[in-house]
Amino acid sequence: MNCSPFTEPATTLWLPLFASLVPAGFPSPAADELEGLMDMNRLLFRHPEATYLVRVSGESMSGAEIHAGDLLAVDKHLMADHNHIVIGVIEGDCTVKRLVRRGASWWLQAENPAFPDYEITDPDQVHIWGVVTHVVHELIPGKLTALLRSRD
Repeated sequence: MNCSPFTEPATTLWLPLFASLVPAGFPSPAADELEGLMDMNRLLFRHPEATYLVRVSGESMSGAEIHAGDLLAVDKHLMADHNHIVIGVIEGDCTVKRLVRRGASWWLQAENPAFPDYEITDPDQVHIWGVVTHVVHELIPGKLTALLRSRD
């Protein structure tokens, strides 16, 4: 996994934020009221100087709705704690897992029962490269891949 640094964008990205909620069931007769504008850069990148993006491979985190091809925003400024999803490096290999405390032990836990958890027995062999703050899951397959290819 290649974890490259993210630099702060030169411009803000203000998008309209509507006050009404979108029901996942039946449509609501609520009026379309604009609550304000939201800068997506500030939402996704609270610490831009310490944030990077990384693509996911594999399905070990599918129970947390993190799937192959998803894009993760990872903040190195945040202190990893119990139940955070983190990017960990184990013996030189990157992985995304949930950091959990079980009694006196710390574990990197998969969110798919088909994958094993990893007990952190030697803290020097595991390095946490940041806390996952957001997941971008594309709903129109191929758009994210095409965008990333166009930057090459």
